[in-house]
Amino acid sequence: MEVKRVWAVWFSATDTTKKTVTAIADRAAEVLGAERADYDFTLPAMRREGFQAAKEDLVIFGTPVYAGRVPNVLLKYLATIAGNGALAVPVVLFGNRNYDDGLIELRDILENTGFHTIAAAAFVGEHSFSKVLAAGRPDEEDMTEAVRFAESICGKVNAIPEGTIPAAIEVDGVPHPYRGYYQPRDRKGVSIDIRKVKPLTSEACDNCGICAEVCPMGSINPENIREFTGICIKCGACIKKCPKQAKYYEDEGYLYHQHELEEGYKRRAAVSLFL
Repeated sequence: MEVKRVWAVWFSATDTTKKTVTAIADRAAEVLGAERADYDFTLPAMRREGFQAAKEDLVIFGTPVYAGRVPNVLLKYLATIAGNGALAVPVVLFGNRNYDDGLIELRDILENTGFHTIAAAAFVGEHSFSKVLAAGRPDEEDMTEAVRFAESICGKVNAIPEGTIPAAIEVDGVPHPYRGYYQPRDRKGVSIDIRKVKPLTSEACDNCGICAEVCPMGSINPENIREFTGICIKCGACIKKCPKQAKYYEDEGYLYHQHELEEGYKRRAAVSLFL
């Protein structure tokens, strides 16, 4: 099947999803001799209109996994995108624990909005809560896998006869209705609810405003970066992109969950590829 354009489309608060998706798209476009294009819907302004693909496109579509699922704050926006018969590859990034039903959920979203999914992958990225959990990933080994995955995608694209509609790619996960979001618990088995927890700002802050610029929810007041005007999704953007390392959490439940993840998931989680 002929592909005229390869898109990299992503939501990526700390750039791990972006790095992976663009690497796959770059190599795929090179092998297929196709045009390259990007669509970054991380910031609110880019989610005011839905992404539109064309039938001759191949779309590498990436989101992170939050609590084992596609971030629920994206679901309303993702319902507005339109595949128009384009080929698509759902890609999720998870923070070394597990992607649970995140990949099958993203596949279903793409299929339900007019894409034809022909491959899929779950890569690992440094956890949004931590600088040591999956530190530095996706790393060189992951990028090598991403390039090889892109080449395999191209082989599959070239094998699809013109005019045929490929079946949705089979991936791991529980089909809809999906499992619930991963729920952290303390040592007594009591649920830890961190949904309303927000980061604090130390005296190291020089009011540069970067945190407000990078917040995917537009929730930090640019006139007073210590004030939240909306929800915090714990994406890590304001913490990891602050040049003064001035943003931090002190909530006991949040810190317990962070340390629990860091202690419990030290192994190098594997990338999962579906072709």
